Amino acid sequence: MPCRRSCSAVTVVPQRSVSKTLGETIRAKRMKAGLSQEQLAEKADLARNYIGNIERAEYKVTVVVLVRIAKALGVKVRDLVAEL
Repeated sequence: MPCRRSCSAVTVVPQRSVSKTLGETIRAKRMKAGLSQEQLAEKADLARNYIGNIERAEYKVTVVVLVRIAKALGVKVRDLVAEL
């Protein structure tokens, strides 16, 4: 029987899970680059506590901030979101 509603195979992932995975990825890339939160924040022109909040999934990240973090880490945005 055909679908009466949207039949797309999209999986809804809870926002907390997305934020947590992204934060863990950013932390791993930061540590691999040998940067402290303070150093990453300075390179991305962000506050150090903001980086910590992102890594702990306490804040949602905008695309603009994600681009700044990726540039500061020397990676592409897709490298940060690949596991989402």
